[in-house]
Order: sequence, then C-alpha cells, then structure tokens
Amino acid sequence: MKSVLIIGLGDFGHHLCKKLVNMNNDVLIVDKREERMEDLADIVSDRIVADCTSVTVLQQLGISDYDICFVCVGSDFKSNLVIVSQLKELGAKYIVTETDDELLEKLLLNNGADETINPNKDSATRLAVRYSSSHIYDYRPLRDGYSIYEISPLNEWVGKSIIDCKIREKYDAYIVAVYEVDGKVDVVPNPHAVIKSDDRLMILASEKTISILLKKLDKQEK
Repeated sequence: MKSVLIIGLGDFGHHLCKKLVNMNNDVLIVDKREERMEDLADIVSDRIVADCTSVTVLQQLGISDYDICFVCVGSDFKSNLVIVSQLKELGAKYIVTETDDELLEKLLLNNGADETINPNKDSATRLAVRYSSSHIYDYRPLRDGYSIYEISPLNEWVGKSIIDCKIREKYDAYIVAVYEVDGKVDVVPNPHAVIKSDDRLMILASEKTISILLKKLDKQEK
C-alpha cells in the first residue's frame, strides 16, 4: 500500500483514483471544484477543496509524506507547470503528471516531473499495435524496447510444455501468463504446463522478437 496524492479530478484523475483505492492505497484527492469529487465520496474520505497552484495550500498537505504525487489538471498547462515545480521544491518523492503535448512534456520533466503520461497517445499506441495484427489481443509497453503482448501460440508450441518449447533460448522471450479458453488465468505458469491451441499467451519480448513471432503466426495461418 502506498500513500498517494491526486491533484485534479478530471476524467483521468477519476479513473486513477478509483483504481488506486481498489488496490488498497491510501489516497488524498484535491480539486478546486467540489462537485468533481462528489461521486468519489463513498470511496475516498480524504478530500480537500483547494487550488493547488497556491504554495500555501501545498505546504499544508505535507507533500514529502506521500510516496507519489499525481498532477491531473489536463490541458491547463500553466497550472500543471506551477504545481509540478512547487511539489518538487516541497520535497515530493515522485511526481507523475499528464500532458498531450511533447514539447510541454519536456518542460514538465525539466521542471520537476519524474514521469509524464499521455493518456490519448498511450491509448492510441496500444490500439495501433493491437489492431495491426490479428494475432495480438492486447499490448502493454514497458521500457528499453520491451513490451508484454497477448498472442496466439505458434503451432510448434502446441501440445508441448513451456520448458520443452525453449522459448527463452530460441527467442529471448518469456511467458508471464496464460489465458485459457474457460477464462482461467495462470500467472507465472509452471514451466511444465502444456500449451493448448486455444490458449492466449502473455509474452514478454522485444519488438524484434515479436516481429519474428508474428511473421511465423501469419505463415502458419496460410
């Protein structure tokens, strides 16, 4: 469980808040408009109506006590930059903010943000990857060129155990979960588990590796 501060309760802030609370984190939400927090009253007891562009307001929140500070003020770049800068000066441990502009992203990172999120860009990227191949059912980008892909199994894997397929040795890839047709999810599957034709595999791989696997999947479909 982490101590989390969320500043700004637009659509992104709302979804983030609900997810963090469901995962048993200790969350404080702050917005200058009370009506934005009304529907969260049943799940979040710590709510403050205030304008966080005021350094006095932020000082009263005890910023250094939070593990993560999320700044979710959307397109209001001036407020975003002011809040991020002040959070950093007040000793915030880790600051995550949202922006849909690459130039503004650089400014935010140079002025205190540890990480930026572009919800629209991230969603577009996931959709583009997902729908670029009939064999990709989902996609989660990671770092350094690696991602987690949900794909169909190769024919050469079907009926064999994960360890016998030698996926790591041949492709430098790792099966991190298996989605079975009945809805069961086997996370970090036993290496002796047998792969079935209707399984969907969550596989950690580089872009180069996934390209090779997709070409093989395309060939076996013909």
